[in-house]
Amino acid sequence: MFVQILGSAAGGGFPQWNCNCVNCVGFRDGSLRAQARTQSSIAISDDGVNWVLCNASPDIRAQLQGFAPMQPGRALRDTGISAIILMDSQIDHTTGLLSLREGCPHQVWCTDMVHEDLSTGFPLFTMLTHWNGGLAWNRIELDASFTIPACPNLRFTPLPLRSAAPPYSPHRFDPHPGDNIGLIVEDLRTGGKLFYAPGLGKVDAPLLQIMAGSDCLLVDGTMWDDDEMQRRGVGTRTGREMGHLAQNGPGGMLEVLEQLPKQRKVLIHINNTNPILDEDSPERAELVRRNVEVAYDGMSIEL
Repeated sequence: MFVQILGSAAGGGFPQWNCNCVNCVGFRDGSLRAQARTQSSIAISDDGVNWVLCNASPDIRAQLQGFAPMQPGRALRDTGISAIILMDSQIDHTTGLLSLREGCPHQVWCTDMVHEDLSTGFPLFTMLTHWNGGLAWNRIELDASFTIPACPNLRFTPLPLRSAAPPYSPHRFDPHPGDNIGLIVEDLRTGGKLFYAPGLGKVDAPLLQIMAGSDCLLVDGTMWDDDEMQRRGVGTRTGREMGHLAQNGPGGMLEVLEQLPKQRKVLIHINNTNPILDEDSPERAELVRRNVEVAYDGMSIEL
């Protein structure tokens, strides 16, 4: 299994276009040693030719341009994207579908709740029908694994995760299973397993057991501290309120990952305020000490 990190930042990317927090200013003036990052998305393949896109960020055009296999050049019009999986219906994970309209129809896998949001509050499925039929919906059943014809050696198992629906959702304050999912992706030939959860608000005992059975954990790295955005003066909500488990503190992501010593551990979906973006920060040094990696755009993983 080949896993390509197309984008590794949370919504807004890094540096965020309208933000002057210490990280964004430091990057712009050159005083911060860090890498620019686009908004979170990955691609997965079993052969390096046909790729499943997991989430379609607003930065999708630049991400595809930066990864050569996404333009195999087999025909006058071509793409390496064979299918799309949506983990949720958040704007920073779905808006890129609009930029892919010239390639419609696209085969899209998502849950009932995500399909409902993208047919009502943010009706991408309806809007894109005008481009060669638009998006062909393939239902993700929450209690069943599925395969995708273009990558037959990969088995995808959805994991309902606790999170909030987007602000535009008709059920914003009425959460349902399927608003947000993680994925176990298993290579049926090699046995390699990826646990992918860019939005993860809570890890209970059953989920921890599932994570323990995976070879690589690609998990929520949004914030270092739960009140990070409040302390930096750029927001009013905590990480938990937004459905993200902070790395630091009791019960935080680092404590969770400490219980999983055998797995490769990689943080993704990193907010522009997170001090781990600073490669010289004590927080980054703590990750190195704990053998936890920070995803970056262009990172490749093979399982």
